[in-house]
Amino acid sequence: MTGPNHDTADASKVVHAQVPLSQDARRLLDSPNFASVATLMPDGAPKVEPVWVGREGDHILIATDSRGLKGKNLALDGRVALSVTDYRNPYEQVLVRGRVIETRDDNDLVVLDALSEQYLGKPFPRRKWSSRVVYVVAATVARYYKSPLEHTPS
Repeated sequence: MTGPNHDTADASKVVHAQVPLSQDARRLLDSPNFASVATLMPDGAPKVEPVWVGREGDHILIATDSRGLKGKNLALDGRVALSVTDYRNPYEQVLVRGRVIETRDDNDLVVLDALSEQYLGKPFPRRKWSSRVVYVVAATVARYYKSPLEHTPS
């Protein structure tokens, strides 16, 4: 329980079991669908931004610069939430809560190039990075949902 009379510092230390990703969740993660990833600022405030995501088995991969705000936030608190919507039908989605379980160097851009192939169809065009990393996320909640609504913008 959190609130003004409860210590929230222990909340970031709670460990939840990893859940497998459904076939539908895997399909959305394997397609060029943008994810919105939420990290926690040092004061506990959420920060959300769009990212490319990849998948390695039941783990979700996020490539970024470790010196950016997202990287700094994840170094302090590895809890994340992701929302991935199908770019053709935004009423189809997978919602994930999880934790970073591993941070890998990606200065040779192997993972970023694979993500760029998924999203752009070619290697990542900007080649100079000094602190590229890949965050490996284990999902503790992964909920797929497809609404019967139809996306018909005018």
